[in-house]
Amino acid sequence: MTKQAEKKCRQKIRGIIRKNPASRIAVIGCYAQLNPEALTAINGIDAVIGSNDKFDTQWYNDITVGTISSPLIKVASASTFDKVYPGYSLDAAESLDRTRAFLKIQDGCDYGCSYCTIPIARGKSRSLPVEQIVERAHALAASGYREIVLTGVNIGDYRSFDLVLCDLLRRLEEVDVNRIRISSIEPDIVNSELISLVAESKKIVPHFHIPLQSGSDSILKAMRRRYNTAIYRLRLMHAVQCIQDCAIGTDVMVGYPGETEEDFQQMYRFIEELPLAYLHVFSCSVRPGTALARQIANQERKPLASGEIARRYSELIELGRRKEAQFKARYRGKECLVLFEASKQAGRGMLQCSGYTRNYLRVLVESADDRLGQTLSGNELPVLIDSVGDDLNLKGRVLS
Repeated sequence: MTKQAEKKCRQKIRGIIRKNPASRIAVIGCYAQLNPEALTAINGIDAVIGSNDKFDTQWYNDITVGTISSPLIKVASASTFDKVYPGYSLDAAESLDRTRAFLKIQDGCDYGCSYCTIPIARGKSRSLPVEQIVERAHALAASGYREIVLTGVNIGDYRSFDLVLCDLLRRLEEVDVNRIRISSIEPDIVNSELISLVAESKKIVPHFHIPLQSGSDSILKAMRRRYNTAIYRLRLMHAVQCIQDCAIGTDVMVGYPGETEEDFQQMYRFIEELPLAYLHVFSCSVRPGTALARQIANQERKPLASGEIARRYSELIELGRRKEAQFKARYRGKECLVLFEASKQAGRGMLQCSGYTRNYLRVLVESADDRLGQTLSGNELPVLIDSVGDDLNLKGRVLS
């Protein structure tokens, strides 16, 4: 969680308290785990409950009936976390037009990147048993979902006894669902075995989100990342070459303390040369308790001026938009399978239906027929892509 996100969270909480003065307010999860003091300072909060304690429902009963003195603070140290709690979407209901389910397979992280608070907030890496995950996946599919997204903090680090992520994926291919999607995964996990598995699969979709963070080897080393630019390029190019229509997105961070102009230019040129489908750009936020915060306190690394960070951020945002436009332009005139999810009135008497291709490109289809939404939602259908809009969404027409 960034400093800006924490600020927005506090503003949201104060707004809820003002609008609902008689309600009981509990703040739970990562922010509560990381900074309970900042939250208990807000008048009107009844409870602050951390990442692990939030699963004990008795606290909510106590808060509701008012048998406790406010504020209740329950924040166990992340070093004590030894259990991974299941997490998954509710069963699909046809009336709610749900098509995509989320299924947690893992929690926590052992990587120890210098800027990251995840080990403090979520504890060490731990995984759910394969059988439990597969059983829940079957239940989600039976309830009507067409796609299952595997989630976790560092899902590439999945381990259950001697089974790893590829073993789990092979078991999940038995599930009666159209698509299985892997969420964000670290570069060191995108190896030949995983790439071959996805390339040969009819269910695991050709889409990876592989965080880069920096395109400068000196900054990657300072961040304590487990790869360099050569390894990242090798893994990404291998995936793109072996997996048809593979779309790869990434996270990049600007303004890491000590990042020189040359470091930034190296990152810009590196990203420019990669066949990426999209970028998520972040400004570095120094978080208390991290190795980076200690380095700054010891004057080992120096923060950048805010104006310089803003310039670099803006340049990468523009580069990301250009990369996304280039990638999507390849699909004009092509036929893609689209899993339709939602519909809304688009004006001019038109209904707009939206969905995603297997490689996670958003597609819009418009029609004057109000019944189209009911026909398309929840179905995977071939669409001919006609154009790319100014908003970078693909636009097309259903072929059947």
